[in-house]
Amino acid sequence: MGAAPIYRETAATLARAIVDKGWSLVYGGGQVGLMGVVANTVLELGGEVTGVIPRFLNTREVAHNGVTHLEIVETMHERKALMEKRSDAFVALPGGFGTYEELMEIVTWGQLGLHRKPIGVLNVHGFYDPLLAQVEKGIECGFIAEQFRELLVSSGEALELVGLLENFSPGSFERFLDRAHS
Repeated sequence: MGAAPIYRETAATLARAIVDKGWSLVYGGGQVGLMGVVANTVLELGGEVTGVIPRFLNTREVAHNGVTHLEIVETMHERKALMEKRSDAFVALPGGFGTYEELMEIVTWGQLGLHRKPIGVLNVHGFYDPLLAQVEKGIECGFIAEQFRELLVSSGEALELVGLLENFSPGSFERFLDRAHS
């Protein structure tokens, strides 16, 4: 959940924005942490929630059995592939190793042109400032092409981030990929 209440509050604000936009939530299917807060809030507000969880996590009673749809897969790889397929955008909330891994994988898939969907970082209290600085360092040192900076949009405010994701156009992503791979 994080050490400060602002993390939970921002997760709930994100959930309200999702429902207000008429969007549904696709997530990892757990009932704990900030994503549990998002899922529960979306459900409380009458929104639709699809959880995707590997069998080994489901058997540990981590799965959120109150979601609209719960898909049980065999592996973490299947989970991420199915979540990508069912999603129109991605948001990373503050989190731990699993969040970092999933964020980097979806960014890499975007860089490779495997999807053309917006990726948002909910940078509550500057949580992701070190990661965003590392991206800048990678650009500065020549390991990341400058145009790949555009793969990530970020804001510390949930409503602003939702607006950035909503205004992301696949056409601009196509132009971005054309520049990146030329």
